[in-house]
Amino acid sequence: MSEITRFLPYGLADLPRLLEQPRAADRPALSAGLLAYLKRLGAPREALEAARRLAHPNSRVIVTGQQAGLLTGPGFTFYKAHTALALAKEYDRPDRPVVAVFWVASQDHDTDEVRSVRMLGFDEQVHTLSLELPHARPTGRIPFAPHVAAVCGLLERLKGVTSVQRRVCVALKGEWTYAEVFARLMLEFLGYEGLVLLDPMAPELAPLFAGALRRELSDPLASSVAINQAAEAMRAQGLHPVLGRGEAATNLFLEGEDGQRRLLRYREGYFDDGRRCYSRADLEALLEDDPSRLTPAAGLRPVLQDAVLPTAAFVVGPGELKYVAELGGVYRLHGLEPPAVVRRLSAVVLEPPVRRILEKYGLDAWAFQDDPETRFLEVLAKDDARVAAIEQALGRIRDEFERLRSHLLEAPLQRPTHRAQVRIAHELERLRHIVLQTELRREGIAHNQFERLRLHLTPDGVPQERVYPFLMYLLKHGEVPLRALKQASSTGRAILEI
Repeated sequence: MSEITRFLPYGLADLPRLLEQPRAADRPALSAGLLAYLKRLGAPREALEAARRLAHPNSRVIVTGQQAGLLTGPGFTFYKAHTALALAKEYDRPDRPVVAVFWVASQDHDTDEVRSVRMLGFDEQVHTLSLELPHARPTGRIPFAPHVAAVCGLLERLKGVTSVQRRVCVALKGEWTYAEVFARLMLEFLGYEGLVLLDPMAPELAPLFAGALRRELSDPLASSVAINQAAEAMRAQGLHPVLGRGEAATNLFLEGEDGQRRLLRYREGYFDDGRRCYSRADLEALLEDDPSRLTPAAGLRPVLQDAVLPTAAFVVGPGELKYVAELGGVYRLHGLEPPAVVRRLSAVVLEPPVRRILEKYGLDAWAFQDDPETRFLEVLAKDDARVAAIEQALGRIRDEFERLRSHLLEAPLQRPTHRAQVRIAHELERLRHIVLQTELRREGIAHNQFERLRLHLTPDGVPQERVYPFLMYLLKHGEVPLRALKQASSTGRAILEI
């Protein structure tokens, strides 16, 4: 990842300096739009006050964002918000307010990514819910009301804290879109910290982006060329870019009359979405009528965001870090200076039973999460007499081969001896691993505890924060996880003990 950062002009170390530099933005219009949107969603007083402070002529923003996941999506959604909030509070001043803003990716139409949720209950069972959502529709258009009963039913099965469950279900109920429910839940639990939510499809906010979208329409392939040039520069350095624009592809999507979102391509002076053609005048007229229907692709979204917000820093995850590194040329096309790009906090939540198992075996939660089986087997090898005896025997075999080498020093024997040593070392390590796996299966209690750690820390073989929503821990333990998160560092790694 360090190689990618070479393509980012600014990082966390540059943030204090960037905060002191002027940043153009229509702050009064931005503040007014956010206030209207937040009031409609029932935001708490602290979020409204933060939105008001954005009207200050020197205000700056620490921005982050995520897709509108079911029940707030994976845990890292909260960790992004925490990093933005912590940095905003660290650098906030009365004469230069710094506000944390969370961009709700309501324009995203990959509904398969946001329709499911997995919750681990006190019964150590994973409770799963997958909703039927329309294909290729932005989440800012999908009504949530048909799904309230199913989601609240899942919360009932979880058998968590009743007061938190009630707060969640209240936030779900009403004539809200999928994206608005996401925003209401984030406000319910982080709004009191001063987090401001921004939905670019909200009628109160969509008009703010029309100017940047018009600039993109004036030269619709320029940003695609800039992205492809950045990708080539990365490849020349041995890196693997994640963005790339195909033949005639713009960085714009259009929401059609049927509600589906489609990529616009530009050929011979006309745009087409695969169904019909549009002139530039057609799309500019659409911007006047309903600016929420013209939306950015990934290669334009951060730039569009920073064309409206007085952004000082953009908080991202490891995947986003890769594509933001390709956007320097797109920022320049829009006359913008890129912000500092800051990697979000990464965290592991340790519930009491998991903490006790880790302590019993002397395991580190991060080490286990990085390589569960190896770390657990290493501990098992130290504590089990039978395994220790086998380890010693394998060690003696290695030592005997080393002694044998002293008799095989003639030049014709050196290469076959080396090959034999490598082969024997590989087979011994393979045998050792099989022995340890067999022992783990034989030891019932150890096996059960290993599986329990995997269920909590690496479900499906990936880090906990990428599967379970942080809201799950609030439903099970009340406000305790939030208090632990509030005490965590703004970036890096954190263990959140419950």
